[in-house]
Amino acid sequence: MALVGALDQILGEYLITSEDLSDTHSILFCGAVTACRIAGIKFPEPRTTPQRTDQAPAWRIRIERRISLARTLIAKLICFREGNNRPRVMRFVNQAFAGSDIHPSQYLVCVTDRIDFLKQKVYAWAQRIRRYILCIA
Repeated sequence: MALVGALDQILGEYLITSEDLSDTHSILFCGAVTACRIAGIKFPEPRTTPQRTDQAPAWRIRIERRISLARTLIAKLICFREGNNRPRVMRFVNQAFAGSDIHPSQYLVCVTDRIDFLKQKVYAWAQRIRRYILCIA
């Protein structure tokens, strides 16, 4: 109650000198904020910066990351098909064939199928992004 009495006494002087509704509103708002801060009541601050509308949705960023990884795998598989079997290339080849029941000795036979499979996935993911862009445009 002491807080209310002190604020009433202080705000009374300002309210008498207020000239219009805007001044009265500002005085009462500042008094309410002061009372809340003294009492330890937290409330969300109004946002001063506008929301960024140019930021892509999280799902789109994830799909773009998948597309980038798939394109890298396609490039490494093409290098492997051309005869490059260095350890760095083979790491990507193993990653590209992970989850399939293909034995490493048969990678060279199935590499073209895997490249086509990855290209189809890239096309499908890119199509999702294109449909989204058409909807928001």
